[in-house]
Amino acid sequence: MALAGRATAAIGDGAHVPVLVIGTGYGGSVTALRLAQAGVDVHMLEMGQAWETPGSDGKIFPNTRTPDYRSYWLRTRTKQPLSNFLGFPLDKDVPRHAGILDAEEFAGITVYQGRGIGGGSLVNGGMAVTPRREHFGSVLPSVNPAEMYDVYYPRANAELGVNHVDPAWWETVDCYQYARVGRKHAQRSNFAFTLVPNVYDMNYMKQEAAGTATKSAVDGEILYGNNHGKKSLPKTYLARARATGRVRITPLHRVTSVTRAGTRYAIVVEQLDTSGNVTATKTVTADRVFFAAGSVGTSKLLTKLKATGALPNLNGEIGKGWGDNGNVMCGRANHLWDPTGTVQTSIPTAGIDNWAAGGAFAEVAPLPTGIETWASFYLSITKNPNRAQFTWNAAANRVDLSWQTAWKQPSITMAKTIFDKINSKEGTIYRTDLFGAYKIWGDHLTYHPLGGAVLNKATDNHGRLHGYPGLYVVDGALIPGNTTVNPFVTITALAERNIERIIAEDL
Repeated sequence: MALAGRATAAIGDGAHVPVLVIGTGYGGSVTALRLAQAGVDVHMLEMGQAWETPGSDGKIFPNTRTPDYRSYWLRTRTKQPLSNFLGFPLDKDVPRHAGILDAEEFAGITVYQGRGIGGGSLVNGGMAVTPRREHFGSVLPSVNPAEMYDVYYPRANAELGVNHVDPAWWETVDCYQYARVGRKHAQRSNFAFTLVPNVYDMNYMKQEAAGTATKSAVDGEILYGNNHGKKSLPKTYLARARATGRVRITPLHRVTSVTRAGTRYAIVVEQLDTSGNVTATKTVTADRVFFAAGSVGTSKLLTKLKATGALPNLNGEIGKGWGDNGNVMCGRANHLWDPTGTVQTSIPTAGIDNWAAGGAFAEVAPLPTGIETWASFYLSITKNPNRAQFTWNAAANRVDLSWQTAWKQPSITMAKTIFDKINSKEGTIYRTDLFGAYKIWGDHLTYHPLGGAVLNKATDNHGRLHGYPGLYVVDGALIPGNTTVNPFVTITALAERNIERIIAEDL
């Protein structure tokens, strides 16, 4: 999985760059590419690794079924989203390492995030869903839907390499048997069922299933990266950005401070080794800084900088409007005559849409255990109205989040509008062995953190931070808590919209 141009030598202490981008996920990658195309030199800092060197098994990424030192960000024990199976706990001890998946724990929720060049694109399921236009006003009320749907969503989908599964192939291949069972049950209860696009190369998956290409999705790879087939950011936006010759990326560097320094900004950066130890502290300067560390990373950093006086003129909206995209998971135990298959591709391609009536969209998710489970598994996205706030905890020298686990109850209620009805119709029950002992709902996590520096509140309507010319937010922190679907296409399209205006007006 060679990337276009290897990660460069580390940024030097005292360096000055025209533009510094903090983070290499969707918003940062869009920003770097468009600035470079406009003739601007860009340096990107990434807290995680470059993910270019195979391990002793010859693979860059480990399998979902066998997590190892590469799997988790600076943990000594795995924290798998599905923590139990058939009554047995699944987590195990691992060496502390700068692994690919961060399970960041706050008081009321665990937030899963990708760590490495490419950010969340390395670890997500690739479901590339554009929200229905009639829902867009609730997602980004200050943004003109016409420009998004006519210009920026199409641009994002093209650049991300979004494609569709072949419906005829989907109907017959064994690796989507689980999804066809999900469809049968949804339709028998009169729910709308839809195939959704993805950034996984569906032609490659056909070859995997046929045995003519090295298996990745069909071998259960997903949670800790895909070795083949997935069009993650290093293969799309970042490859194009590097090809301009104007973009350099330094991995294993964590930003701890940004302050005003005359007409520039001074940025303090910690260099990390792969065990998470700080090996150097550097100060660099930049004319402009783009915060692209993800909803949590950007929000935590800005909250700290405002509270500690590093950037005291940030406004009172910093840290507010954070949500979990209404994520909640559950499983159903099917009858013996509804096997879901021993071979399940890890790439989901289908969902149950009950948003209009019940406030829930349920992704029919895989359980790629390699054995028959007779289980249907779902990740629901719901219209959960609860929003949390990041605050600086000076005594503990950290940023806290006010989310409460009890705030997941609206999501559970909305998801039940689908699954109570299906269970009643099919004579089935919820699985109680996936998230602990006798626990039905996976209400302890989110894959889709959103908000914390909301567009047109913490920033102007194009991501410029109030109070500081030359500081911008370009990632999921801009989106107030919910996108009604998987969020990365919306994050990408919004970044395309905003950087186009910023280049036209600010540069």
